[in-house]
Amino acid sequence: MTPQGPALIWCLFGDEASAAEIAGRLLDEGLIGCANILPRIRSLYVWRGARHDSAESAALFKTDAALLGRATARIAELHPYDSPAVLGWRTDAAPAAATAWLAELAEAAR
Repeated sequence: MTPQGPALIWCLFGDEASAAEIAGRLLDEGLIGCANILPRIRSLYVWRGARHDSAESAALFKTDAALLGRATARIAELHPYDSPAVLGWRTDAAPAAATAWLAELAEAAR
């Protein structure tokens, strides 16, 4: 697969264990190079017409844009929420070393 540059994925989870489990699966599958897990954040949101205030965990996944669609789909598939917000985007800037590191993921993808 041809590398397309660095990309990021942001996703919230009900707990740190769920975020870590999914991060581990994506690392094992070669879809991400790194996951940064924030163990406890406060989320204010509207869901199904009601306002909520919850404790969640967040994860920021690093990958190559060539794998962005596959990685976001896999997170959504594995995620324990019915409708997880899995948001991915290409980055505008990154140092050459980070770009090369993440490009290795795309080059190794089957």
